[in-house]
Amino acid sequence: MPSFRMLFQRPQLLLEPSLVFVITLALGWLVRHLCLRALAAFARRTKSRAAQILVEVLRPAATFWVLILALHLAIQSSALPRVVTEVWGPHILSALWIASFTFMLMRAASNLVRHYGGQIPGAMPVTTLTETLAQLAVLVLGILLLFSAENMQIAPILTALGVGGLAVALALQDTLANLFAGFYIAVAGQVRLGDYIKLNTSEEGYVADITWRSTTLRTLNKNLIMVPNAKLAQAIITNYHLPVKQMSVSLPVNVDLDSDPDRVRQVLLEVAIAAAREIPGMLSETEPSVTLDPAPGEWALTFNVGFDVTEFSDQFAVRPELRKRILRRLREEGIKVPFPTRTVHIVQ
Repeated sequence: MPSFRMLFQRPQLLLEPSLVFVITLALGWLVRHLCLRALAAFARRTKSRAAQILVEVLRPAATFWVLILALHLAIQSSALPRVVTEVWGPHILSALWIASFTFMLMRAASNLVRHYGGQIPGAMPVTTLTETLAQLAVLVLGILLLFSAENMQIAPILTALGVGGLAVALALQDTLANLFAGFYIAVAGQVRLGDYIKLNTSEEGYVADITWRSTTLRTLNKNLIMVPNAKLAQAIITNYHLPVKQMSVSLPVNVDLDSDPDRVRQVLLEVAIAAAREIPGMLSETEPSVTLDPAPGEWALTFNVGFDVTEFSDQFAVRPELRKRILRRLREEGIKVPFPTRTVHIVQ
């Protein structure tokens, strides 16, 4: 091509586009710096989370846009062939701009969903799956915009995707099952972030996250359990946070068979009522109860002290503290706490 040979023979022709590239890059970087600085100051002054997100997503994207603009002006001011300056260059740079703009909006959508999704009444719980769906929606729109800008026909592409969709669905059936099960779990609202659940297969813990593949449970000892969404959707689940977090708990207390049931009941009730006002996590709004097991045990009378806790995990801190108070009071009252015993009569 003559123009390319001319550039090699006369390198001075590269001087003007190089100067245009450098000057545009410097001016663009300066404008980017000033705009981002002003926006960051506005975000700090107003404490607007939306402005902070805008600064975070614009910082890398604006740098790429300045580079694209500098390349475009340099190409237009060069002696390259018209097919480069009017066809290849604009098409490639516009595609890069659309791609960068799409990725910026994907990141912004993820951040906006994470920080504002939970504040919308009736909206889906904010999980990794929710953020992924928001990013996919923006990605699809970006791809459609790119096809439109390049004058590409979408119908043949959709037809090809429809033909190959069956094969893809068969190959990714487990992945798709987990994806749709995760979407169902998030929309149904029967398992929410922060809920304490227990599966019929004995796994239990707080729901930490729901992704496109699995649901993460955080156990009380800080371990993580990853349950595939398809398995979770088919499991029998006990949700200890629905319909309310408040939970009723009972604590068995054994006393000597010769003890006075009415006196023991009164002592246990006094201890439980006092503890409800002092032990964190134990509710005083609902008065504790004390009941005697209707079937006398072989070696002790069994009383059940019933009380309410704020949520499931609070019982593990309330139980030992309440048990210590009960044991101390029983000793003060002279009520014996027996060991398991059995009398054997031998007949000769």
